[in-house]
Amino acid sequence: MLQDATTIRHYQRLTDAMVALWERGYRFDDLRLYLDGYLAALRSTSHLEAYEVHRLEEEAVRYMYDPSNFALVQPQPEADYY
Repeated sequence: MLQDATTIRHYQRLTDAMVALWERGYRFDDLRLYLDGYLAALRSTSHLEAYEVHRLEEEAVRYMYDPSNFALVQPQPEADYY
């Protein structure tokens, strides 16, 4: 579980971006590349401690592979009241 406020903000940015990318048509391979790039940037800037980046990666991967986070909502047909 993430406990540092900065790490939580990065997690929220990551998950929001993954959902936005999914809605634009990108799929898991693309999301994984995005996640890897984001984490590489965090590691190179030393913005977070190494163990925080590792926890962030674990949580983000768990989020990415949870099918309920990317379920497509099927529109319901309108009822005919005539």
